[in-house]
Amino acid sequence: MMRWWHTVLRMTQELIDEVVRQRIRSLRIARGWTLDTLAARCFLSASTLSRIETGHRRIALDQLVPIAQALGTTLDQLVEPEGDDDVVIRPEPETSPGSTMWLLSRERDRRGVTIAKMRITPDRATNKPQVHPGYEWFTVLSGTVRLQLGERTILVREGQAAEFSTMTPHAIEAHEGPVELLTIFDHDGERAHLPGHHHSR
Repeated sequence: MMRWWHTVLRMTQELIDEVVRQRIRSLRIARGWTLDTLAARCFLSASTLSRIETGHRRIALDQLVPIAQALGTTLDQLVEPEGDDDVVIRPEPETSPGSTMWLLSRERDRRGVTIAKMRITPDRATNKPQVHPGYEWFTVLSGTVRLQLGERTILVREGQAAEFSTMTPHAIEAHEGPVELLTIFDHDGERAHLPGHHHSR
């Protein structure tokens, strides 16, 4: 229970009031409730609720508990600071000789895949073709990829995409200049492509 209290301490009272008012009103309207409906559910008067929503009354913490419960949320969520850390991912580049990777998805993406942007240059050491369960997909943002797939060598150019079973021995290399690609692989692919990598998010 202490987390919300530390959150409250970090925010100014004015900001709490402004954010909480918007959230109470938005949640009430989303449920199609009038002030009277919400008032009856949280045992406050409609006039008190109205003054809370319009800013004519300072919000007391002991009023927020029944309001949050009535709206199907929690006190933590009502007073949570607004920010974009839950939405915007700011990838840190991971660099090795001849290649840079930016992870664009969060830890254990709920779709079961890892999304990354890669930049590969011709001076990257030639990798031994890898084999692992699953699949991989990529699209070339710029340059040309030389895809080694079993006995085949396939050039995948800017604007083209490739999708293949990773049970086939495969290697991705830059062809005659730097290449940037957007890639999606499952978690077996993640372990193969990011050895020793641990997400920090």
